[in-house]
Amino acid sequence: MALRTLRLTLAYDGTAYHGWQVQRLQPTVQGTLTQACRQLFTGPIKLVGASRTDAGVHALGQVAGLTVESRLVPPAIRSALNALLPPDIRVLQVVEAVPGFDARRAALSKRYLYLIDNGPVANPLLRRDAWHVPHALDRTAMASGLRSLRGKHDFSAFCAAAGRARTPTCTLYSGRLVERRGVVAVLLSADSFLHHMVRNVVGSLVEIGRGNRPPEWMDELLLGRDRTRAGPTAPAHGLTLLRVSYPYDRALIGDKSQRALGTS
Repeated sequence: MALRTLRLTLAYDGTAYHGWQVQRLQPTVQGTLTQACRQLFTGPIKLVGASRTDAGVHALGQVAGLTVESRLVPPAIRSALNALLPPDIRVLQVVEAVPGFDARRAALSKRYLYLIDNGPVANPLLRRDAWHVPHALDRTAMASGLRSLRGKHDFSAFCAAAGRARTPTCTLYSGRLVERRGVVAVLLSADSFLHHMVRNVVGSLVEIGRGNRPPEWMDELLLGRDRTRAGPTAPAHGLTLLRVSYPYDRALIGDKSQRALGTS
């Protein structure tokens, strides 16, 4: 039986997992999904994720390439995997991938959401999904600082571990800040992200929002390229991978499903 590659769109609550990538003696999303695949398929299995989300990070639109030997149709594979997986990991869609599909290298852009619970008392319903910051935040100043990051820059000041990425240069296509009923959402889309980049950006924005730094500080950080001068790393549990986009056949990654989830 010939090998075939499938494209999986996944959603998961990352609270119980030490990130996406397989680790010895630690539960991970990739490891849990691989175990489910081994129960369903015989023969070799290769599973490659588009984003190596960190411990505690969530996803609504993670993409993975799954190479297996199987004659099962995609809807049957989705149903079977969801029956084998724990309830905090769901396979939203399974489709045949284009020839040579590589979920990580072929990604055109990624979109992340970071939630800040800005109420004076933490909302217990957001404790797994948002960073509680009880201090008043100047959202206008935060939005001004965020605008400085748009475009192509060296983001070394927001990279947690030098050398993990081939280049510190990324292109931030969009950066938005939205507030609804005490919850501040930071939305970032870029061609690539460095290690902890979103969380370090958010930590710096909160410093601006609290009045500890002016919005122009973001420009200084970009020019300085020094991680030690930027703000703290925001907690992982406030971060969600919303979507991974590819330069071909976008209909296959479920644009309608993503819109239904409110992530388009």
